[in-house]
Amino acid sequence: MRFSWTGLILAPLLVPTIFSAAVLSFQESNGALLFVGFLVLMVPSCIISYCTTIFLFLPSMYLLSLWRPMMGLKVCLLGLALGTLMFVPLTWMDWKSSGTDSGPPTESFLAFFLRWAADPFTAIYPLAGLMTSGLYWWLATWRRGCPSPQ
Repeated sequence: MRFSWTGLILAPLLVPTIFSAAVLSFQESNGALLFVGFLVLMVPSCIISYCTTIFLFLPSMYLLSLWRPMMGLKVCLLGLALGTLMFVPLTWMDWKSSGTDSGPPTESFLAFFLRWAADPFTAIYPLAGLMTSGLYWWLATWRRGCPSPQ
């Protein structure tokens, strides 16, 4: 699969935009506060999304494409796996600040991880990886007319 600047620029924007808009759709306030709230959610979400895409997804996809041709299903499965994998470091960051007054944690990481992994909201990580990788694949192949295995 070939590299796509369009895919790199646009694909990581989809999930943060949907997530930020969905969270703010339940808020009742004026337009200026909603816009600030949207930005407060959008900026960290974009940082996570772009860093994951640039430093994990693209190198992994390149290495896998040296071994096997990358098609839509394989790209989506890779995104699903990397989205699931991103839950671990983000949970570790939450655990490090889970103590009293954001201090050191009071419970083990394993207990904290298992409690957080049981939350239904955790499903957003693999779903975000799947959506981002699927959109990247679509944007990288739509101009060529048909998917290229390279």
